[in-house]
Amino acid sequence: MELFIIIVILAVIFDYINGFHDAANAIATVVSTKVLSPLQAVFWAAGFNFLAFFICKYIIGEFGIADTVSKTVIPEFITNEIIIAGLIAAITWNLITWRMGIPSSSSHTLIGGFAGAAIAAAGFHSIHTKVIIIIASFIIIAPLIGMITGNLIAIATLHISRKSKPQKADKWFKRLQLLSSAMMSIGHGMNDSQKVMGIIGAAMIANGQLDEIKNIPDWVPITCFAAIAAGTLSGGWRIMKTMGDKITKISPVEGFCAETAGAFTLYLTEYLKVPVSTTHVITGSIIGVGATKRLSAVRWGVTINLVWAWILTIPVSALIAGCIYYLLVHII
Repeated sequence: MELFIIIVILAVIFDYINGFHDAANAIATVVSTKVLSPLQAVFWAAGFNFLAFFICKYIIGEFGIADTVSKTVIPEFITNEIIIAGLIAAITWNLITWRMGIPSSSSHTLIGGFAGAAIAAAGFHSIHTKVIIIIASFIIIAPLIGMITGNLIAIATLHISRKSKPQKADKWFKRLQLLSSAMMSIGHGMNDSQKVMGIIGAAMIANGQLDEIKNIPDWVPITCFAAIAAGTLSGGWRIMKTMGDKITKISPVEGFCAETAGAFTLYLTEYLKVPVSTTHVITGSIIGVGATKRLSAVRWGVTINLVWAWILTIPVSALIAGCIYYLLVHII
């Protein structure tokens, strides 16, 4: 029981860090276009992060992403030590990338850490390879969907509003950005909160406290969604700077298009029950919108650095988790 309590504490810490690590995903564009101040934006986003719990619970009626995450490792191989090592590795990588201002994936570092600790403990046959391949493939698929959707929405929106005066269009799209950022924040809450739910659920299943994720007690999702919201309130200013204006300069209409595309992508992956990175999604959406002006409007040097961070996240997190598992079992 003591180890399970440690797991819950580490999981909440990870969720909190995830919140401030990924806060910029939902509000970077709304801040960069000066629709809201940074303080107003984090309160706005945090509220919708938590609202996502009620949508999952009472409208969607399930926590499908949590179920997928819990199946990363085959249940009979899951131990408390594996989960603890995975969480510590994920927290470590998130803090490193946050400190460096790199918008990496909290979801993929969690998956990498969980799988890496299991591999260190029992070998590659302990993991669900198919599940991990599907999740890893969305490192490419998710931002690609965001990019294509963002580009199409931007083209359609610019065509519809082509006869509007620039000042009037900016005024309307600043208002619409409140809606699009709220949609993005709901998607962030739905997607990211469920990842840690899946980890806690996996621990409960391994300890005989739960038979399957759909029967998870309400205190788990409420705690996870609240932790994400609290983390969002703490901000994420370093990453917000990268997301807000280092990839491409964003106007109100472009901010609306990027957030709408990001929200659509997150809702689609929620339907598919695939955990994805909100960072990848909104980055792809911003690139897709920026490319409607001209390809040179996107700062491809910054983008390439981000992609390298995304690719390295799972293997590096897995390696860190394997080392931590070894220390937990053989030294400590």
